[in-house]
Amino acid sequence: MENKPLVSVIMGIYNCAETLEEAVQCIINQTYTNWELIMCDDCSKDNTYEVALKLAEKDSRIIVIKNEKNLTLAPTLNRCIDIAKGEYIARMDGDDVCDITRFEKELDFLENNPQYAIVSSLMNLYDKCGVYRTIMYREKPSKENFIKGSQFCHAGCMMRTEAIKTVGGYSESMKYKRVEDYDLWTRMYKAGYVGFNIQEPLYSMRDDRNAISRRTLESRKNEARVIKNVYKWFNMPKKNMIRVIIPIIKGLVPNCVYKYIHKTGDK
Repeated sequence: MENKPLVSVIMGIYNCAETLEEAVQCIINQTYTNWELIMCDDCSKDNTYEVALKLAEKDSRIIVIKNEKNLTLAPTLNRCIDIAKGEYIARMDGDDVCDITRFEKELDFLENNPQYAIVSSLMNLYDKCGVYRTIMYREKPSKENFIKGSQFCHAGCMMRTEAIKTVGGYSESMKYKRVEDYDLWTRMYKAGYVGFNIQEPLYSMRDDRNAISRRTLESRKNEARVIKNVYKWFNMPKKNMIRVIIPIIKGLVPNCVYKYIHKTGDK
């Protein structure tokens, strides 16, 4: 009988040939081993797809698929979810790393706390010089907390497959591009699901010059849309309406200024 994986790790990969092997090795080295890794290449312009195929040749738990055209992250992740076999969905990005105990700790939490549908952790930010900051997340976010921004490390999370499918997966609307995780959390909370953050950094995100350049004014506008939804869906006090424009203001800040602020404590 085929051994059905309990955890399905989904990874949208795009132009990450130089870092992909390191990211996948973090998964292979996990203390928890009953997983499958589904990587979907979103028409990379480098040899990311070829690197992924070579990794799959070495481990039968790795599945590689490819989009026929560039779809962006949300539909790419939904393709992975469509073929996932696990009761739990874990995320991972192709240019990051995570602690080898991450899956074990996140799975143990969800298995022993059925009232939660999402679990994540604190997150380190690092560049070529090493870790320069740890992003802190509150342990038990409430729906009201989402007015201040996303409450979970997306790439370091694990979710119940049933829960993410119940809310329709990631939104593929361009209105939520780059904030597909923030939108997903708010829809899950709206549906009655809640999440928890393990209070240790089990995930480390590569946050270099390229990552900063992806934070465009358009993505900030999309963030504002999610905040507006939070304000409306969760009946927030009128004073919180001002928070809708904060992402727009951040989007107008020059990258050099944003980089300084980001490294010293603000997203």
